[in-house]
Amino acid sequence: MESCLEIQLPSSSHGSEYVISLERESLMELGYGDFGCTHYRRRCKIRAPCCNEIFDCRHCHNEAKNAMEVDPLDRHDVPRHDILKVKINLVCSISQVQQNCSNCGVCMGKYFCAKCKFFDDTVSKNQYHCDGCGICRTGGEENFFHCNKCGCCYASSLKDSHRCVERAMHHNCPVCFEYLFDSTKDISVLPCGHTIHLDCLKEMETHFQFACPVCSKSVCDMSGVWEKLDQEVASTPMPEIYQNKMVWILCNDCGTTSEVHFHIVAHKCLSCKSYNTKQTRGGPASCSSSI
Repeated sequence: MESCLEIQLPSSSHGSEYVISLERESLMELGYGDFGCTHYRRRCKIRAPCCNEIFDCRHCHNEAKNAMEVDPLDRHDVPRHDILKVKINLVCSISQVQQNCSNCGVCMGKYFCAKCKFFDDTVSKNQYHCDGCGICRTGGEENFFHCNKCGCCYASSLKDSHRCVERAMHHNCPVCFEYLFDSTKDISVLPCGHTIHLDCLKEMETHFQFACPVCSKSVCDMSGVWEKLDQEVASTPMPEIYQNKMVWILCNDCGTTSEVHFHIVAHKCLSCKSYNTKQTRGGPASCSSSI
């Protein structure tokens, strides 16, 4: 077993209480900011209970173990709540999971959650533990609320306006397929209530995709686009053979079915005036495909 870290304390005339206070302060700051990985600054590593190997954090473990895995069902992720041992990054041995090393007393992370077995020295993230989610989150507890129906934390600004979707984040991102609930990336809540990585949503917009990948509802105010489509439809008369052709459409935004005149550009919902529709029946007998 490696020897524990020894800390030399200066002599003091203020009594043992001052020495103990100084010792605790020294241990709290010792090595602060000098250790960690790309995911967290911390002064300890974890021993993964699934493979008994040492990693900087659970994300480092997951990335290393799943680098060659293609099938999500074959992933080898470390269960965060099962971590029982940590190794301090200074000179000490394996320790129990607690904020200060059980051997030398050095602080392993200024933020520590005993429930999640989680350490982090970057306290500017304003970490907090949510009992509803069962995990730690960032951003400050005062800025978020836990929705019991959605099963996740949302910004306080959405408390009275978000649309509840049961277990809204307990699924993979519909674009990149990364599990959303414990993702470290920013997540956006769409007006329909479905969730997606913010970066993935921005990537969709660069490809002019403005509908939810899950339910096809519009992800933003499209009224300006609908006005332009009104102009496009009006300036594109259909051939005489199709002028009286009627088709049935389903509106992805309001769910209404309507019978409207067939048009090659787009079909407008008679209820909410959206062009986010799809034709369900009654189209032309045949159409030629592009090459």
